[in-house]
Amino acid sequence: MIRTQSGNGAKKAAFTEISFGGKVPPRCDIPVEYTWDLSALQPSDEAWEESFRRAGEEMQQLASYNGKLFDSPETLLEFLRLEEKASERMGKLYAYATMKSHENTSEALYQGMADRAGMLYSSFAAVCSFFNPEVLAAGEEKVRDFIARCTGLALYRHFFDDLLRSKEHVLSPREEELLARSSEMARTAETAFSLFTNADMTFPSIVDEKGEETELSEERYYLLSRSRDRRVRKEAFEGLLGTYGKYRNSLGALYSGSVKGDIFYATARKYQSSLDASLDADNIPSSVYDNVVSTVNANLDAMHDYMRLRKKALALDELHMYDLNVPLADEPDAAIPYGKAVEMVAEGLAPLGEEYIDVLRNGFSTRWIDVYENQGKHKGAYSWGSYGAHPFVLLNYSGTLRDVFTIAHEMGHSLHTWHSQERQPQVYADYTIFLAEVASTVNESLLLESLLEKASREEKIYLLNHYLDQVRTTVYRQAMFAEFERDMHAAAEQGAPLTADSLCGVWRELNERYHGPAMTVDADIEVEWARIPHFYSAFYVYKYVTGFTAAAMLTRQLRKGSAEERERYLRFLSRGSSAYSLDILKEAGVDMTTSTPLEETVANFREKTKQLSGLLGID
Repeated sequence: MIRTQSGNGAKKAAFTEISFGGKVPPRCDIPVEYTWDLSALQPSDEAWEESFRRAGEEMQQLASYNGKLFDSPETLLEFLRLEEKASERMGKLYAYATMKSHENTSEALYQGMADRAGMLYSSFAAVCSFFNPEVLAAGEEKVRDFIARCTGLALYRHFFDDLLRSKEHVLSPREEELLARSSEMARTAETAFSLFTNADMTFPSIVDEKGEETELSEERYYLLSRSRDRRVRKEAFEGLLGTYGKYRNSLGALYSGSVKGDIFYATARKYQSSLDASLDADNIPSSVYDNVVSTVNANLDAMHDYMRLRKKALALDELHMYDLNVPLADEPDAAIPYGKAVEMVAEGLAPLGEEYIDVLRNGFSTRWIDVYENQGKHKGAYSWGSYGAHPFVLLNYSGTLRDVFTIAHEMGHSLHTWHSQERQPQVYADYTIFLAEVASTVNESLLLESLLEKASREEKIYLLNHYLDQVRTTVYRQAMFAEFERDMHAAAEQGAPLTADSLCGVWRELNERYHGPAMTVDADIEVEWARIPHFYSAFYVYKYVTGFTAAAMLTRQLRKGSAEERERYLRFLSRGSSAYSLDILKEAGVDMTTSTPLEETVANFREKTKQLSGLLGID
């Protein structure tokens, strides 16, 4: 049971210890204090049904404004306020049903509710699809005139600026309605991938280093891939990817279908490419994306140096792909209890100030977080929610240091959301995807520096290795993902078929080039593209690179300890989407239109590689 105690004005949650290992438990065996409380979204399933019914009534009201938006400034404002009210309801309906379905992806009731919510959202988008064409048909002059004549519309000035910017890509009302109604169908590939890999796909069991049989899962794979016993990590690698390999053709068809959907919408909206269409939502030029790929490719030698260091540190004749996650220094055998983990996070984030820490602790103590893995639970981790309720975090906590960093990361997302919703009106409360990874990575960076300051030599080796692997996976690996996505979409746009064989061939070449001559690239790695869920949200992953590099610059500023830097950062968290993303970052001191942030990250990567080499006594 959760107990709270006060400390420095903030609540601290005390948790009972949970053991790890054995079979994955059913949901009913997870103590309630380690599960999220979704009542902020919906008090009950019955309340969800009633809200679902009322959403239909609100959609009818919204539809009545079709063709009448510019009858008067007051009419336009009425629609905007009603749309925001309905949007909040829709968001809560969709988030509740989806997160309930993620508690156990084999639970038919909540899968059905999530499907209904998705269809309702599509209908909502279709009902409101007249708005953009009607505004654009009225023209900029009339919009400006209405804003000048109605005080309430002044709030929406940036919103209308952003809409008018996209005029050439907005279609007729009938075409917009058709595109909106097709969105549920277009998500079929992503939905099928998620259900197949989360609920239907089964993995083999292997014998771990303690001689115990362990059933493989995506969550357990990471732990096994860090085993000191090379047999264990090799068998885990082959068991996981070998399973994906059995279904490579089906998974290839799903990914190809997702890419075709991206191309269809980009073409329909008259973009030159699906990449341009994706980036336009955040008003990001494609040069920023291309700069990520080109700058990383120009600095692959730094990655190759780290691969050589890893090979020597592990004393291997051949470095294989299954050798990438094993730490170069021992970590404690005992798992980190969840209660200790949240205290480590709170201490590491102290430079952000008392206000930030108070909100953080409130999230820990009032069940924002679904902590442990259970049978059928959605893989991975995320922060999500809806306007009008605090954010939520899904974890699959297993007691590793990586999991502690995941807590810091996801709570970074959540507190970014909290600050934006607390200080922005609804129209600007959501920050853009381009900014989404900045706050989460600042949290990870602050936690790392906090731990390094108190580390012994062995701990420092472990943490430096952790940082280098973080750059490897978040900068280099995600840039490789970004290059793959860009090139596969470009190939499909030129008429090339995306078959399992072609996807595997490209994936193998990328791994060879990025990891360099010190790496022996295993055959099984060529199917790894098939297990990457982010590929079903095209052109997202490059933002991990930009977010990491922007966060690195912000972390250096925050560690100076000045109130001015802290206030500037909190202002960044509170800006939501009230200005364009690149401008918000520039206000915070980071210019992502240049290669400087990424070059600085690579320079730090090189320096920390040298530090680790020195500590290990490797030339």
